[in-house]
Amino acid sequence: MELRHLKYFVMVAQELNFSRAALKLYTAQPSLSQQIKDLEDFIDVQLFIRSKRKVELTEEGLVFLEHAKNILESADKAVSITRQVKKSKELKITIGFVPVAEMKIFPFIIPKLTEIFPDLKVELLSLNDTQIVSDLHNGRIDIAISRADVNNHEISSQLIFEEPLIFLINNQHPFSKLNKIPLKALQEIDFIIPAEEVSSVLHHKILKFAEDKKINLKIKQRASNILFNINSINITQSCTILPSYIADIAYENIVVKKLESDLPTINLYLSKRTSNNSKNVQTFVDLINDFFHLNFY
Repeated sequence: MELRHLKYFVMVAQELNFSRAALKLYTAQPSLSQQIKDLEDFIDVQLFIRSKRKVELTEEGLVFLEHAKNILESADKAVSITRQVKKSKELKITIGFVPVAEMKIFPFIIPKLTEIFPDLKVELLSLNDTQIVSDLHNGRIDIAISRADVNNHEISSQLIFEEPLIFLINNQHPFSKLNKIPLKALQEIDFIIPAEEVSSVLHHKILKFAEDKKINLKIKQRASNILFNINSINITQSCTILPSYIADIAYENIVVKKLESDLPTINLYLSKRTSNNSKNVQTFVDLINDFFHLNFY
């Protein structure tokens, strides 16, 4: 039994006339009669009493009519809801991002995106790198802007830009008065660094720099987010290493100082699922490509 059998049955039940029902269903009367017979054979119940003068529903047919209408109504509702979900997805883009995107990307890209798609709902989720990669894999977000270079059969990543790391220190610390801080002096300062579980790339870059320069860092705190990292420097005579965009938002009593050796850089990537080819996502990628002169497909 298929939905078309129920549809044909309901139309005949409403018209109580095979000819009129066939016209409304855009089918031939013999074909409609055969469909009703097939339905009756399938459920092994006579649904209509047919005579040359009229067509009537049997008692079983009246019961079946009520349920058949409910089934068709539920099917129509299921189709409608599914189409609405598809349409809402087409009018929405969800972007997971690390804080730098708020300053270096969104002010330039989001206005252009919403100009192209005036009805588009842009959902921005501030997440750490670990959350972003997980949410991109499971489809919770459409675009990821993070420090993670993923690139596998499910996700493609493209470098957006390379950003210098900077050394920040509380201006009450004696070393803040030096033009350049000796690398050995770093062993005497309390360090606050990003926690590995929330910013793995940055965490390991700092530790790798210290290892390469043979510096034993006095790590006093592993910060759960950038704001906590900055606040901790603000209220203690300590230091940290963070991406250069932080210099624009650091507090007055935090200063950026040069070290005897240059710090490494850190990358920012745009990532998306390879299977996601929606117009919204592709347009966002195109805008990133144009603004940063990239070639990401």
